[in-house]
Amino acid sequence: MYAPERHQQILTRARTEGRVDVASLAVELDVTPETVRRDLTAIERLGLLRRVHGGAVAVERLGIEPGIADRERVMSAQKERIAKAALDELPDGGAIILDAGTTTIRLASMLPTDRDLTVVTHGLPIVTMLAGRPNITLHLVGGTVRGRTLAAVGSWALAALTQIHADVVFLGTNGVTVERGLTTPDLAEAQVKRALVAAARRVVVLADHTKLGVSDFALVAPLSAVDVLVTDTDAAPELVDEIEAAGPRVVRA
Repeated sequence: MYAPERHQQILTRARTEGRVDVASLAVELDVTPETVRRDLTAIERLGLLRRVHGGAVAVERLGIEPGIADRERVMSAQKERIAKAALDELPDGGAIILDAGTTTIRLASMLPTDRDLTVVTHGLPIVTMLAGRPNITLHLVGGTVRGRTLAAVGSWALAALTQIHADVVFLGTNGVTVERGLTTPDLAEAQVKRALVAAARRVVVLADHTKLGVSDFALVAPLSAVDVLVTDTDAAPELVDEIEAAGPRVVRA
């Protein structure tokens, strides 16, 4: 098993169980404890784990939300495939909403140039990327900008979103479970995500496999509100089956 594969497995387990320990990981991954410690240090440098004596804790369990630069480096190939697959959910024309997030940033970069689109977003990196595109009418939702995610939140954002109704919203999330639906660490962002869901006819969620089976602090929406979930091929088949049974169509890219 290559180091990136170990890192992925360690991070998934840490997010699911809350913490991991060096001894059990060494046995499970069939490597030395020293290798596990190096792996944990590498993942900690990405801001996704916090080292503790004998192991590590997922930052989500510490109330720490990774910044956008840290998240951009994680699951990069999977996010690229997810964004490409999400292009199939675009309307031929009309209006879409792009949630703030690293996978939706990738989707924004791939938007076609052969059709006119109205794009609404509260994500500053997406605005910067699309502002010069002649085939896109771009609407920036204002509000208080969260430095960690570069997303506008708060009452201004919520008020603006009540005035629109788009064809599709492409939504990011930190957790997806059958029991709690979509979840995220921050209450203010959860409010805006709920408003995004209410402002669109169809809801397409973009989430790599490490988000499946994970429940975070703030509730966004039940799975019954989701039309399509786009994830990657590393998603556990049993989790995919449970999610599809709850309503959404699942696409594995």
